[in-house]
Amino acid sequence: MAAEPKTLMQSQSWTDDLPLCEMCGVGVAPNCVYSPDGEGTQNHPMEDRHLRLRGENCFLYGVFNGYDGSRVADFAAQCLTAELLLGELNSSHTDGDVRRILIQAFEAVEESYFNTIGDALAKKAHLSNYLLPHNEVCTHRESQKVQERLNELEQEVSGGATAVVALILNNKLYIANVGTNRVLLCKSSSDGQNQVLQIGRPHSTDNEDELQRLAAMGVDAARIRQAGQIAGQSSTRRLGDSRVKINYSEIDLLSAAKAKPIISEPEIHGSHPLDGVTGFLLLMSEGLINGLESAHGPEQVNQEIVAMVAAELAQQTSLEAVAQSVVERVKRLHHDVFVSGRQRAAFCSRHEDMTLLIRTINYPLADATLTPTQGGRIYPVSVPYSNSQSTSKTSVTLSLVMPCQSTLTNGTNTASTLEEGTPTPGSQSPTATLQSTNTQTQSSSSSSGDGSLFRQRGSQAAQPDETGRVPPYVDFSQFYRLWGGDNSDSQSTQGGLGPQ
Repeated sequence: MAAEPKTLMQSQSWTDDLPLCEMCGVGVAPNCVYSPDGEGTQNHPMEDRHLRLRGENCFLYGVFNGYDGSRVADFAAQCLTAELLLGELNSSHTDGDVRRILIQAFEAVEESYFNTIGDALAKKAHLSNYLLPHNEVCTHRESQKVQERLNELEQEVSGGATAVVALILNNKLYIANVGTNRVLLCKSSSDGQNQVLQIGRPHSTDNEDELQRLAAMGVDAARIRQAGQIAGQSSTRRLGDSRVKINYSEIDLLSAAKAKPIISEPEIHGSHPLDGVTGFLLLMSEGLINGLESAHGPEQVNQEIVAMVAAELAQQTSLEAVAQSVVERVKRLHHDVFVSGRQRAAFCSRHEDMTLLIRTINYPLADATLTPTQGGRIYPVSVPYSNSQSTSKTSVTLSLVMPCQSTLTNGTNTASTLEEGTPTPGSQSPTATLQSTNTQTQSSSSSSGDGSLFRQRGSQAAQPDETGRVPPYVDFSQFYRLWGGDNSDSQSTQGGLGPQ
């Protein structure tokens, strides 16, 4: 056991000097359980982990959702970095080479982790076998000491993690996924459309492909679907977790399996060329996804997250602030639904750790000195609107102001790298469509309204009148009309909303 901390420290020292990627921001929020009065309490230490590193020829990002401790998430983040960035990858590799290297890296993480807990697993097995034949002859004190030691060993070997990793090599994107985290790629096109691509599907108990894989091993897929969880988790692929990897025959749902049913093999997607792409990449932990789904339902989660990110990118001047603001917004939405007592409040009594990683791709950050009348870019996006009296959401078209003079690349302001066909205020429709697709299914949803909520103006700055005021460039009439339709009762008693 004495060698285990040394092994982990060695893996940490391999990666400590790697530079962080400056085109990336991360937001996090710890788990929370609400009391009946809405007061939140953290239930356990933060178990999510992430990485955002720049290698010699590539970029590596990852979100790791740990459970029953952060041991596996910590180990996976360190070991994957060492496997991928310290000599394995180079620009001459083909797509097939990259996929093979990613799979081998995850295999190495799994094997190395179980090697580090091998002694503890052996001691645990020995003590468990000792207790059975000696139960009658052991004194109570002896049995108690053995049980205490078994509990300590269980803490050392328990826990697991799901992981999603994004690799950018030769300006091509590769995704490796194990478990229930999520990846979204948002692309802004020249005709004003924002296409949202969900890359891959979660390896969960409602994934038909995963259920077929388990059924082929002799597992009752119908029981798995009905149970919704396996040994406390919804994932069917995981890193670590000795319970389902070594002792799966002792788990009722998995006892009929002919081979190891819960695997660590990643599903690889890509390559996705990024040449000429303007947009952003999102890596999200299961806790963030589930938090928003619990509050608003699963139907529009991808669109809502993208809308939040786009809105924050239009206002914030740092990617760290963008990511953290979105996470805080999801956390607040989840809390507000719980305290409201509305229909979905029963699903929002708690949430797990939340992590959001944002990597921009030729996408400009906001410039606080620019307004729409001073040449700021205008990016329409459909944002769900909901009031406190109703669970229904009204989609309202908002025009997001973006700087068009420069973009943030590698932490410095440089000339814009946006392609010639990138949307501009003059060429972009004010009712841009936000499309959502994934690798399995495709759907689209258009923002409602005629785009009149925001009047489009030229790039010339408006001149102040004799009172020193600039004429308004925002028309709120559509907003008041929508609000009035949803709040006619409350307005009659409270005086209404809007210009008096």
